Amino acid sequence: MLGLRRWQGVQVDLFQGDITRFVCDALVNAANEQLVGGGGVDGAVHRVGGPSILAECRRIGSCPTGQAVVTGAGALPARWVVHTVGPIWRGGGEGEAELLASAHRESLAAAARRGARHVAIPAISTGVYGYPAAQAAAVAMATVKAHIESGAPAERVVRRITFVLYSAEHYTLFQEALFRTFPEEDV
Repeated sequence: MLGLRRWQGVQVDLFQGDITRFVCDALVNAANEQLVGGGGVDGAVHRVGGPSILAECRRIGSCPTGQAVVTGAGALPARWVVHTVGPIWRGGGEGEAELLASAHRESLAAAARRGARHVAIPAISTGVYGYPAAQAAAVAMATVKAHIESGAPAERVVRRITFVLYSAEHYTLFQEALFRTFPEEDV
């Protein structure tokens, strides 16, 4: 079953695959606070994007958890990389949901400020940071819906948000959250 919804003129969809090969305006990177590359999505973004991304990240310095910064995309098929730092899962009682929501909200805002119309987002914090994927999907979808509903249609820059999910398991969990959050097509 396809993962696609349209809500107040914005398309929210899912794609299973490698985010470093996904064509979009702004690609969200699940970064670490030091912005130096690492494992998972972050390592792949730095490897595929090339040294120009790391050079820009070094000039920026760092990014606190829940925030976002923007660099060029180097050799990636995007115009910009929005580096955001999601929370490390500590059991759910340390404000993780709020920080994860902030990471999504700040990423979308940063992309919009650059004029990005299509944003690709991975499953932030669900890898080495250990955030349970089903819970992360629910937070991500709720935050995207709130972002869409927060502005007048004429003021919205971002017209398409694609969750690019590496595994079939993550795709299924994000699809379930998509259909719960956006139950029907909104015209």
